[in-house]
Amino acid sequence: MVKSTEERLAAAAIELPPAVTPFGPYVAAVQTGNLLFLSGMLPTVGHEPKFLGRVGKELNVEQGCSGAYAAALNVLAVARQNLGSLDRISRVVKLGVYIATAGGRPDLVKIADAASELLRDIFGEDKISARLVFGVENLPFGVPVELEVIFEVG
Repeated sequence: MVKSTEERLAAAAIELPPAVTPFGPYVAAVQTGNLLFLSGMLPTVGHEPKFLGRVGKELNVEQGCSGAYAAALNVLAVARQNLGSLDRISRVVKLGVYIATAGGRPDLVKIADAASELLRDIFGEDKISARLVFGVENLPFGVPVELEVIFEVG
């Protein structure tokens, strides 16, 4: 029997953090038609970063993965706040993963996988997204990961 998104979240014993509020003059999410666009989601609790630094310098790949996972939890919290229920999401359309790196060859794909796998596990294999992964020099507030997500809403 297929579980709903909210049932999968509960079965995984994942408790979402409070939805983050914007850090400036913008909104956390905008729905137009059947698409919900989320502003860049960071690995924060409220406005406090959970992780600081660049992968390959201050942070290792595992810490980068934890940052991506924390940012993905914020994605889910903001989506739920805007839609009332994650069950309204019919597909994860696109996931952009921006990773602050000190150069070299950190495993950017593995870090991005931490966010992709959480979204896959919560929404289901048939709703996984297209994805872009970028290595960048800096991200807001010195965090290691920022996620950009577009959802289709049913």
